[in-house]
Amino acid sequence: MSTKKSEKASQVRISIINVNSELSFECPSTPEEIKSAVSAALSSSTPLILSDVRGHEVIVPAEKIGYVEIGQPTERRVGFGAN
Repeated sequence: MSTKKSEKASQVRISIINVNSELSFECPSTPEEIKSAVSAALSSSTPLILSDVRGHEVIVPAEKIGYVEIGQPTERRVGFGAN
């Protein structure tokens, strides 16, 4: 089984109300698909359900979502010339 990360995965961070830490994971969905899932969950007051790159599901009650941040993962730079 390979654990290689998908090249087109989106980095997702979800803040949960009254919880100090946030959920952070890579999602194989596009940013547009994630935005649409978040909007649908918030408008219908149903849980937000996303999956990560390893196939695990993340389920968050809509009323507990503080914010959702979506971005592309950045490549790590290694070496002295990495600016």
